[in-house]
Amino acid sequence: AGVEAVKRAVELDLASRFQESLVCYQEGIDLLLQVVKATKDEAKKRRYRQKISEYMTRAEDIKKQIEKEKQDGKYHKQIRIEENATGFGYEKLFLEYLTEVVSEVWVEDPYIRSVHQASRYSLYNFLRFCEMLVKGPCKVKTIHLLTSYDEGGGRSQQISGLEEIQQSLRNHEVTLNIAFSSSIHDREIRFNNGWMIKIGRGLDYFKKPLGRFSIGYCDFDLRPCHETTVDVFHTKHTKKM
Repeated sequence: AGVEAVKRAVELDLASRFQESLVCYQEGIDLLLQVVKATKDEAKKRRYRQKISEYMTRAEDIKKQIEKEKQDGKYHKQIRIEENATGFGYEKLFLEYLTEVVSEVWVEDPYIRSVHQASRYSLYNFLRFCEMLVKGPCKVKTIHLLTSYDEGGGRSQQISGLEEIQQSLRNHEVTLNIAFSSSIHDREIRFNNGWMIKIGRGLDYFKKPLGRFSIGYCDFDLRPCHETTVDVFHTKHTKKM
């Protein structure tokens, strides 16, 4: 398994998919270290250690390259969430980029809609996202939401729900500015430290829970996901800001 992991790491490395490559290198190194501990043949141990040393050196080089890309504003990370995958709660996607300097957040998502829709829990998802921001470590003071009106009979519930979230955030000294657009299409989240996250399905990439008392109802890390792609960018000159 360790050999397969480092083989995959090398393939991704050659394809310039450095973030994914780094993960595979780290996984492969951990597995090979376990092999070394279990191996009694000293000659094999030396060969494994030599390879592990080479992989660790390359992994450190990749770390430095990724950090440089972040500083240069050229960073791009892509995460592919498979159908029914778990472990992709909002903290998993966003917490890395919510540094202490983040004070303002922009959310553009056309489907922050009423919970009356059987297939959508978007208002709850947005609330969960806001809870993450309130917990920190960032010091968010303002959240800007741009969405579209519910086209069905749930517009009043949508507005009521958003106003309730707005009031609740106010109790935590966070201002929620809400705007509606009939032409919004893209889904995008931006932080004022230069990070920008685009999710194919927006915040609504979780599947409907099986029931109110099923595992994953409260903990989004345990909730199965729809297939989607997450793109993370960093730029020092985001025009929309």
